[in-house]
Amino acid sequence: MEDGQEQAGKPEILSERLLAEGRHFAFMELEVTSRKGGSHTNQIVRHPGAVTILPVLDSTADEPFILFVENYRSAVDGRLLELPAGKLEQGEDPAEAGGRELIEETGYKAGRIEPLCEFYTTPGLTDERMHVFIARDLEHVGQALEDDEDLIVRKVPLQYALQLATQSRIEDAKSALAILTAHSRGLLGAPS
Repeated sequence: MEDGQEQAGKPEILSERLLAEGRHFAFMELEVTSRKGGSHTNQIVRHPGAVTILPVLDSTADEPFILFVENYRSAVDGRLLELPAGKLEQGEDPAEAGGRELIEETGYKAGRIEPLCEFYTTPGLTDERMHVFIARDLEHVGQALEDDEDLIVRKVPLQYALQLATQSRIEDAKSALAILTAHSRGLLGAPS
């Protein structure tokens, strides 16, 4: 590096201690080596990973629709406009999980599911890795919500979805990132 700071060795996890185990996640305390030779603790969430699907629904209109779900999130005590998403099961293929979540949450089955990107959702808090896919050739087969899900499917015209994402009116980061990434790669039509 050329920023004048001395480079130290890579920090190392010395130990992990389970603080609590939730239904889907483990809450851990890590002891990590520090730059000056000591150590410090971090509390994190171990997560099995997740998927997000960007469903593009062709229409007879001039532009396709993006399928969203309006989802109540207790952590923020409000409803958010999001793309369909869900947690990976142990050993589950992310593309298969995406197809499953798309049907469960929206009632649409994809003829094609293609990878779009991957990222860590909140690396200061969790090791959750999000796998994002774009889904096309959609066919309505019926929604199959889980008992704890309260979702409303919203069909949003593509240009309006892009406007919501670029104006920070989609508050769910994974959804905004998926739309903007697909758009910048020309996968939703020519980028502007």
